[in-house]
Amino acid sequence: MNIYSQIAANKRKTWLIMFLFVVFITTILFVYGKASGYGLSYAGIGLVFAGIMALVSYFYSDKMILGISSAKQIQKKDNPLLFRTVENLCIGAGIPMPKIYIIEDSAINAFSTGRDVNHAVVCVTTGCLERLNKIELEGVIAHELSHIRNYDIRLMAIVVILVGLIALLGDFFMRSLWFGGVKREKSDRDNTQGLFLILGIIFAILSPIIATLIQLAISRKREYLADASGALLTRYPEGLASALEKIEKDTEPLNVANNATAHLYIANPFKGKINGSWFSHLFDTHPPIEERIKILRSM
Repeated sequence: MNIYSQIAANKRKTWLIMFLFVVFITTILFVYGKASGYGLSYAGIGLVFAGIMALVSYFYSDKMILGISSAKQIQKKDNPLLFRTVENLCIGAGIPMPKIYIIEDSAINAFSTGRDVNHAVVCVTTGCLERLNKIELEGVIAHELSHIRNYDIRLMAIVVILVGLIALLGDFFMRSLWFGGVKREKSDRDNTQGLFLILGIIFAILSPIIATLIQLAISRKREYLADASGALLTRYPEGLASALEKIEKDTEPLNVANNATAHLYIANPFKGKINGSWFSHLFDTHPPIEERIKILRSM
């Protein structure tokens, strides 16, 4: 498979998953509305919460992520090699220069964040700078710039909002049941409210888990796409493949990472969680590194 077909395939799969996510949310809202007897009012509540979360995420998510990660902004004089690497790749990608941050940690990892190409951040650990050679560092930076150019940073913010919305709606529905918020349907024809009530309870319990699985699936697909896009940008897939090999062999976890930010990094920052079962991989934030390396070396 060549680079262009890899990019096209991953774009198709990602938008298919996003479509299924929207269908899933619409189904949940319909079931909750029918079960509670309030029709589509849940949709209105969902839109209010989504609007608030979207505004906060759109304008402040990068600052919150950088604060959580203990990342510090640097200038060109602080690390000329890193700045030149980012500048050169940005010229090739046709995007503005992002802000550059560094995390003081010897684990090899990196991430990008922001709301668009004009308000973006690339962050690397000191482990990247100390343990990767110039070609490998270029591969990692190209991967992160591809997340920015492909608008993955905005897409993942939207997905996080959708996951949060599903959790909030489920919680609101269960609380309404507890406090007697269910209204009996007036129509004698509608004898299905009881069935929808049971479905609503099942959805409220299971939907946050399903939504999280969809979020992680989208995150994994975007990693494949960023690998392919990054390889296209450098015209040298082996650089990123070699960097991923070093990351795979590195057993040191990234101390500042947590469950909320893990999907942003180029590789799973937690380490040490290896399980070959298909079920365990459903909860992975990233695709298997060995598979990513294999695809890169087949380009």
